[in-house]
This record gives sequence, structure tokens and C-alpha cells, in this order.
Amino acid sequence: MTSSDYLPPVGPVARLIEEFHKLPGIGPKSAQRLTYHLVRAPREEAQALAEAILRMVETARFCSRCQNITEHDPCALCADPRRDSSLLCVVEEPLDVLSLERSGAYKGLYHVLHGVLSPLDGVGPEQLKVRELLERLKAGSVKELILATNPSLEGEATALYLRSLVAPQGIRVTRLGQGLPSGGDLEYVDALTVARALEGRRDF
Repeated sequence: MTSSDYLPPVGPVARLIEEFHKLPGIGPKSAQRLTYHLVRAPREEAQALAEAILRMVETARFCSRCQNITEHDPCALCADPRRDSSLLCVVEEPLDVLSLERSGAYKGLYHVLHGVLSPLDGVGPEQLKVRELLERLKAGSVKELILATNPSLEGEATALYLRSLVAPQGIRVTRLGQGLPSGGDLEYVDALTVARALEGRRDF
């Protein structure tokens, strides 16, 4: 078959390629590879994937306290009485919570923003979980707010914005210390580097 004889996928196959392509980080070639893998896979494998996606959609929700993704509200971390409620670590995404937990160096609570300020992309404070953060701080139990947004331009701008809102309340505001690569994402950093960044956090 020559290239001129190639027929593009149609029907369910084309639709699945299109849906995979909508996912972040999945280009057209990756979307095609994933689809054709499922076409060749045993029915049980494709069915298990479909059921996992449906279960996630039906049961996943935001924790009413930290805004992390959970099946139970409050989430296991917020409900754990052993966590230090005077420490609150602000992160960009749920994956950042996993990175910090892997380090084993942090025993406080979290707040997930679900993004960073990015005016060019139309993301302002209203699109983030900033209002929910300020509501939590009103309770008065938080003594230190750790800003663990990524050391990118948007992450730094978000940290500065949050500091301007929180500092007048008399809460200590800190930033993760040295060890995180400039422009890097927290979710990709190894556990030892994260632990050192937590231990070396500085007033901000």
C-alpha cells in the first residue's frame, strides 16, 4: 500500500485517537499508539481501563479542606490527627503532594492551588483555590505557610501574590530552600532533594 492509498482511521478508532490527543502531553502520534495498542489488546485490558476511568469520574472529588483529589472527604492526610496543623504547605498540583510525601520530611498539612497565575493563559486568582486558602487561614491554627510552588516564572509570581495576601495576617511565610532546580517541577525532583529543600526553607 502506498502513502496515497492510506485511509485515515474512522469511527470509534478515530474518536478514541481524538480523545487521547486532548490529554496533556499526548501528541497525535502518541494518541495513535495508545489507540492501536488497545485495538490489539485483550478485551479485558481495554475494559479494565474503561472501568478505572469511569470509577475515577464517579468517585473522585476535591477534599473540602486541602482541595486535593480524594475519594473520601476529608482526605486521609487532612483527617490524620498526627499531622501538624500549624504547618500548611501550598503546592500547585496534586502530584506535588505525592512528591513531598515521598520525601518523608514533611508532617504538616497541604493546600492545592490547581495551577499557577498565568495572565497570558487567562488564569487569575479566581481560577485557583486561593479563596479556599484564605478561608482556611481565618481559623487561626496555621502558624507557618510554606509556599512550595515551582521555581518557574509563574510559580514565583504566584508565591509573591500569596505572600502579599498572607503576610499582613502575621503568619510566617516561607519558601522552599536551595536544591530545587530553577524552572523545574516539584513532581520530577527526587525525594532527597525535596527533603533538603524543606529543611532549608527560608522566610519569604
